[in-house]
Amino acid sequence: MRLARMGSMFPTRLSFLRSLIRRLAAEKVTVTRAVWQMDAGGFGHAVYSLRLGGHEYALVAVSSDLPADQRTDRVIATAWDSAFVLYDGIPEAAEIDRIVATAPRQEAARFTERDLILSRANKSLRLFAHVTQALQEGRQPDPEMIRNVGYLMRTTAVYGNGKFGIADRHLIAQRPGLEGPFAAEMLTVWLIRHFTHDLAEHVGGGRLDRALKRHLGIGNATGLGMAPFLVTHPVLLNNWMQARETALARVRALPRLTSAQQDRLHLLADRVAAHLREWQVPDPAHHARIVALRGDWETACNALDLSGLRPLDAAIHRVRAASLDVQELMAGLILEPFGDLVDDLAATMGDPFGPLCAPLPDTVELRARIARDFRWALAPDYDAPEACGQFWYVSAAKQEPRLGRRFAEEGADQETPLDIGRRVKALYQDLEGENAPLSDFLSRHPDHALAAERVAMAGRYPYGEIRDNLIAEDCLPIDMLRCKLAFFGAAKFDPKSDRWTRITLCQGAPLADELGPGADDWWLPVFAS
Repeated sequence: MRLARMGSMFPTRLSFLRSLIRRLAAEKVTVTRAVWQMDAGGFGHAVYSLRLGGHEYALVAVSSDLPADQRTDRVIATAWDSAFVLYDGIPEAAEIDRIVATAPRQEAARFTERDLILSRANKSLRLFAHVTQALQEGRQPDPEMIRNVGYLMRTTAVYGNGKFGIADRHLIAQRPGLEGPFAAEMLTVWLIRHFTHDLAEHVGGGRLDRALKRHLGIGNATGLGMAPFLVTHPVLLNNWMQARETALARVRALPRLTSAQQDRLHLLADRVAAHLREWQVPDPAHHARIVALRGDWETACNALDLSGLRPLDAAIHRVRAASLDVQELMAGLILEPFGDLVDDLAATMGDPFGPLCAPLPDTVELRARIARDFRWALAPDYDAPEACGQFWYVSAAKQEPRLGRRFAEEGADQETPLDIGRRVKALYQDLEGENAPLSDFLSRHPDHALAAERVAMAGRYPYGEIRDNLIAEDCLPIDMLRCKLAFFGAAKFDPKSDRWTRITLCQGAPLADELGPGADDWWLPVFAS
């Protein structure tokens, strides 16, 4: 639960997109394009529908002619190439008209509880123009450009859980197919990808080669708004990590591997190497990290011996001295062929009940728990400038989380309580010499209520805390982003700073008409033209 490890994570077969695709394939879901009202330039609207878990859903997509001077991926944008709503049911004409009018306005509009997810996206202009021009000329686009970019559009937000009037999560949390974490959001992203393919083919007047189309995923530009979620949802974070660690324990306990299993793992290891070769980013520091990872992975694979006793446990031990990137890749590799052992754990990754733990009885027990479970929080000197140099706050203009420089910027008086480590240490210090019921102590020190709650939760949710100082000068929010995005199923991280990144989702995922046998084999996909 250290930031450096969290910032080295890769998607696995337990990632939410993978779980969703397995569910779609198991139910033999079919996607129907019920409405397509687009002009020759690709501007208009479309409606896609499907049935999942006994419920019908529709994606309403609105494509707009966006002036060049309004194009930006930043959260301050007020216009986008496309806007989307995942609708609960099959919308009638009046509802489609309402969504077509409101979806492009995003935050400036208000929605209803029939609207489950709200999203928007911008085109990758260079690739979209190249693809459509190639199709217009009766040829396929350049495979190298497809490989290098990997998506026709990138989303800049995929909103759920009540934002701007859309449905609260609890309304769909028990629905078959959508009960998993972010399942509705992932369904939306997969359908948006389908729309981008259709839009390019419509404007280009031709059909994309299936292999090229499969490699065109959905890009995403994600910033600080995503990071605090991991701190404010400790039960979810615990459940995600607990499922992952349980899965790893199961496969590491396998006494022997069959020849077929060994061959499969070696093939997947080769796929990883090819995927790493295709992973190109402009940032020099991250590019150097990827180059180092390629060499380190080759070294790890050369030492991969799967013929002995408990070979997967041995594989993990062999990379203990390697980089965290190699360790995390190896964890993903050894899970991949063993869906029969681990896929059931995807059902444990939600949080249907919230925290289920009793408060501690008295101050003596509370202080003992801190000493036992929060040594990482007690270590820093939070009065030192380097240990408190940043602060989290919420932007008044966009109502989005932001990170400020405590000694160079105003706003620290509006700090949001993501400084769990500092708060726990302050609680520990004030508990010295106390011997009273916890309720009495908190009535005298209500400012310690949050810290006391987190300490009580740690006994039941051991993976619920990020065990690092989140206000330190050297805290890198990109590590929190990568952890969460890896659980989504993201790959090919392309950091633009330590505060935002571009990623690719659904690359290599089955197309809407490919939800059959073999639909789940797209971990760390490799381009095939």
